Amino acid sequence: MGHASNEFVSLGSAVLTVSDTRTEENDTSGKYLKQALTDASHRVLDSAIIVDDVPAIRDCINNWVANEDIKVVLVTGGTGFYPRDVTPQAMDGLFDYDVPGFGELFRSISFQEIGASTIQSRAFAGIANKTIVFCLPGSTGACRTAWEQIICSQVDATHHPCNFVKAITGDD
Repeated sequence: MGHASNEFVSLGSAVLTVSDTRTEENDTSGKYLKQALTDASHRVLDSAIIVDDVPAIRDCINNWVANEDIKVVLVTGGTGFYPRDVTPQAMDGLFDYDVPGFGELFRSISFQEIGASTIQSRAFAGIANKTIVFCLPGSTGACRTAWEQIICSQVDATHHPCNFVKAITGDD
């Protein structure tokens, strides 16, 4: 993957909340992710709340991945095992590269916080059209864990020994 540099790169990003029940008023996970991106000096260019519906999720993600200004997409929700949890199905076939280490590491870290219940998460990530997409559980705590322990450093060009920035920006 990309190598670290000495200069920070502010990346365009988008946040999608997948939920049948969340609204702008009660979407604490989406709000947290938008604030975390902003606090890390990245630019939140778009956000949405979409019901658990494969075509609607896929359309939103495809539009963001096609936008050359968006390099990071954070998706919260729809990664469990209830019948309406369809985020993984919506992403099926989208990625040029899977990032299996993300889900593995997330569940490993999460095990320290919630024990064996971490197997209930289908958190995953991949790269599509030079955009990295992280799909997280819907809980704000899980989003915080993923951001603070994994994602923040991996979308930071100054993180050593490596990060995803060069892989998604195409910079050599």
